[in-house]
Amino acid sequence: MELRALQYFVTVAEELHFGRAAQRLSIVQPALSQQISRLERELDVRLLERTSRRVRLTAAGERVLAAARETLAAAARVRVVAGQPAAVLRLGVASCVTPRLERAVGRMGEGERPAEPKLVDLPVTARLDAVRDGELDLALVLGAVTSAAVTAVRAWSEPLHAVLARDHPAARERAVSLHDLDPSGLRLPAREGDPPMHDAILAVLPVAPLRPPAGDILNVLFEVGRDPEGWTLMPAEQLAGSRTERLLQVPLNPPVTVDCHVVTSLATPEPCVESYVALFAD
Repeated sequence: MELRALQYFVTVAEELHFGRAAQRLSIVQPALSQQISRLERELDVRLLERTSRRVRLTAAGERVLAAARETLAAAARVRVVAGQPAAVLRLGVASCVTPRLERAVGRMGEGERPAEPKLVDLPVTARLDAVRDGELDLALVLGAVTSAAVTAVRAWSEPLHAVLARDHPAARERAVSLHDLDPSGLRLPAREGDPPMHDAILAVLPVAPLRPPAGDILNVLFEVGRDPEGWTLMPAEQLAGSRTERLLQVPLNPPVTVDCHVVTSLATPEPCVESYVALFAD
């Protein structure tokens, strides 16, 4: 049984459409169909029910899908577990580079089992899916991870800061309370961009946001920068990659923190998970 066949099957199972799956895999559809049929013959079981209108998993296909994901994740980790020099470590991150990430990247090249980091910029949901499917070795996620399809371990806590325009009334304060910030000025990005971070912010707000979330964090920062009453909340380290002359970050009083997690596949050995957490811990 080839790992490639398992990857093809997982992709079809996720898309439930041979055309989309073939496009995602960069192969032609007939070749994909042949690989799936060959896998079914090898396993002596039907994995997919195909009609002219839809594709769906059989009961056996559901079971094989879970095992295939575990197998792909384990196979993706073989070089790292074996300790080969300069093994590639695929790390899912947000688009900004933080001091903590730079420090961890430096640590990856040290010790008896050095690794060559490959940073992959993905939205949080896609990041978790890629870890689950073995396409990433680990990912960083700020906020609670509720998925049971991955392993999430808290690595550090990060303070949230208020982000204000330079002419905001609280811009000259050394620290500001959430109760002193006008709820009507709060702007948040849409939840689908980063559900864990969005939920973590909602959990600490004294009142519900009055404005509906919209856009991504760049749009939010742009809007805050041109509104003297506008503000948002961001992790302090993430702000290091988003500094502009129009914005200020102000610590909160009392301080508010968000837990940050290292996320790996369920097949990742516990010693590897512990080593990943150590890369990012304080």
